[in-house]
Amino acid sequence: MSGAGDVQAVVFGLGEEVFALPVGIVREIIDHRDAFRIPHGPDWLMGLTEVRDEAVPTVDLRRRLGLDPAPLTPMTRILIVEAVLADRRLTLGLMVDRVLDVASFAAAAIEPTPDIGVRWDARYIRGVVRTGKGFVVLLDLAGIFHGGDDAAVLAAAPVAAAA
Repeated sequence: MSGAGDVQAVVFGLGEEVFALPVGIVREIIDHRDAFRIPHGPDWLMGLTEVRDEAVPTVDLRRRLGLDPAPLTPMTRILIVEAVLADRRLTLGLMVDRVLDVASFAAAAIEPTPDIGVRWDARYIRGVVRTGKGFVVLLDLAGIFHGGDDAAVLAAAPVAAAA
């Protein structure tokens, strides 16, 4: 039974690290497919992926978080998410190494981001949950794409492909 403030999340892996995003922003999970590369885009922007006749800007989440790139595997997935960035609602694809679970985390179990010992920018993180297997880092998409330039690049991606 879920309590008030509990977070249901899609849990996924990037290398040995485990992350999660709220279920409410994840529209669907698809198998990896090649993206149409956008010239002069940042290295973390893979390009556009067609999803149900929609051009979706797709991000290599590993690169965006500053992790080393990894080879594609049969477990590589793309999370299609609805994100609010710079006062705009955008549909994004986030390439992840593997999807692990859908889990519910008690609000009381979500710890604030530690001041030290975290290798990611604190703006990227909503909180951390301890599990029997280690930590799950709850990501904040608005924090990850915090700069106006990031949101502008993603919002302009479909326009760039059509030009």
